[in-house]
Amino acid sequence: MNNLFRWFTTNLRLFLLALALAMAVWVMAVTTSDPDRTGSLPELSAIEFIGQDSGLIITELSAQAVEITLQAPESVWEQIEADPGSVRAIVDLSGLDAASHQLTVEVQVAFSPVRVVSVFPAAIDLLLEPLSTISLPITLSIIGEPAIGYEVGDTSLTPNEVVVSGPESIVQQVDAVVASLDLSETRESVETSLPLGVFDEEGNMLSGLSLSPDSVQVSLPVTQLGGYRDLAVKVVTVGRVASGYRIASVAAFPPIVTVYSADSDLIASLPGFVETTSLDLSGASENIETRLGMILPIDVTLVGEQTVLVQVGITPIQDSLTVAYRPVVVTGLSPGLKVVVSPVTVDVILSGPIPALESLNASEVQVSVDATGYGAGTYQLTPVVSIPVDNVSVQSVLPSTVQVTITSTGTATPR
Repeated sequence: MNNLFRWFTTNLRLFLLALALAMAVWVMAVTTSDPDRTGSLPELSAIEFIGQDSGLIITELSAQAVEITLQAPESVWEQIEADPGSVRAIVDLSGLDAASHQLTVEVQVAFSPVRVVSVFPAAIDLLLEPLSTISLPITLSIIGEPAIGYEVGDTSLTPNEVVVSGPESIVQQVDAVVASLDLSETRESVETSLPLGVFDEEGNMLSGLSLSPDSVQVSLPVTQLGGYRDLAVKVVTVGRVASGYRIASVAAFPPIVTVYSADSDLIASLPGFVETTSLDLSGASENIETRLGMILPIDVTLVGEQTVLVQVGITPIQDSLTVAYRPVVVTGLSPGLKVVVSPVTVDVILSGPIPALESLNASEVQVSVDATGYGAGTYQLTPVVSIPVDNVSVQSVLPSTVQVTITSTGTATPR
């Protein structure tokens, strides 16, 4: 019996030693094939709040996201990086009442093995407040006045009240829910949806509140008063602009004017436009800006400003011009070389305003090719055209390239 016990004791030691060696070899093999890596997640993790009382709301928060550093085998890192949602930063609000709290951020990882090395910040400060809700009527704030001769009817709001909810400390400051509508120079009825704003007694806008709904549908009739009528402005011009120019645009500001007469039949009989006094464009070669009066029947008056601003755009007519047989000059030829150009002249087609083309002297159009850096040989070079007149451009050169044959001085020119 003693011999058996002695044998068992001796072999147990060997067995445990062998097991330890085997485990060490296995750990070394696993570590070598799937090494651990320590690092931070590439993006901050948003904090998730659980267990929050539905009657409470978070109003102050020291951090909304945390930086998480993990240690895990490379294979686990691959799973985490493929599924960023597998790592969650959680703060448990279960059982907390309305007060200030400092709470620890817990990290949950869907894969293993993983060790959480650090969380920054490890804890956050927050304030829980009671959630408060009130109902208030919507106030429509009208900015500006409709156009002269128009009046505003009764306003319709849908809905006419709104539910405001949020932290009790902010809800207690609410004095009015307002929608703002700009009616400046409006000539037609309004059907629109407007956003809502919440304000305190001093007119300061409050934030951090929820509105239901967050907009209001506004219906506001705008009608024209009797004796008033809107007419389009027709600019009357006489005379011809300078030769080579054209009228590009004619505009009146405002494009519509309001007229008035005590005789409603007279107002109704007017055409849909009113003419300006004549604007003489004779010989004009540049833009014109001036004010003109209106030609109106007797007993009809213009409401407001008695003139309109008239702008006339005048631009040169674009045309093209061919300058033929311009000699090609070679520049940049190295010493000891001579050159033959074929053809010796080219035709240049120019485009631009007619007045500029008419002022251009054909001799001012210079054509050249640059032989800088070229040695003896035959080349096809592109001519460069120089024009001293502004706003004139080269459309094409015929031919588009010329043959330049360069030879050494004293050497016969090849044919």
